[in-house]
Amino acid sequence: MNKVSILVLEDDNLLNKAISFKIKDSGYYVFQAFNIAEAREIIAQNDIDLMIIDVNLPDGMGFDFCKEVREKSNMLIVFLSCLDDEIDLITAYNAGADDYITKPFKLSVLLSKIEVLVRRNLTKKSYTKYISGDITLLINELKVMKNGQEVYLSKTELRLLKVLMENEKNILTKEQLVESLWDVDGNFVDGNTLAVNIRRLREKIGDDATKSTYIKNIRGVGYTWVKECIKK
Repeated sequence: MNKVSILVLEDDNLLNKAISFKIKDSGYYVFQAFNIAEAREIIAQNDIDLMIIDVNLPDGMGFDFCKEVREKSNMLIVFLSCLDDEIDLITAYNAGADDYITKPFKLSVLLSKIEVLVRRNLTKKSYTKYISGDITLLINELKVMKNGQEVYLSKTELRLLKVLMENEKNILTKEQLVESLWDVDGNFVDGNTLAVNIRRLREKIGDDATKSTYIKNIRGVGYTWVKECIKK
């Protein structure tokens, strides 16, 4: 699965570092911001899946920034606050928060809440673009680009590329790949057909079989896409 990107917006330097270290150590991509201006720039330049945000920030209120973000994004938002009055919780949720945690808190509790939100909301996320090295797969358009130039693939080759990229760094057996390709073009698919399509796909995307920049043959088992794939 593609790593989830988390933005930590907290002006307390030590707390920001502690939270960021904890969630990064758990396998997430982490961005750090210490004020709203920094957070706004990060969000404009990156795909953020979840934001952890303090209520009181040097250049504004977290509630207001949450509303601003909600106008353009449905990223998950978790508030951190010293405020524990009912009105503050209601204000946070009305602004678009998905969760609210009162300080002080244990980092393990924050991580558990993040994991629950991610599992419930992001594991079934529908992606429209896979990017790996100089290869981009536009899923809805059924189009593949290499260094900005379109690469023309058959339906079977497209399906094969999609399956490999969405399972990057995982070894897929020949049986799994054959099953995923079955009847894509209305034709019989077997091990030999798979090998032919792998070879053609490699040729079209410029993947040298001796170097295995993208596709690696795991002898006697199957294949794996070896390069990290960003999904958007």
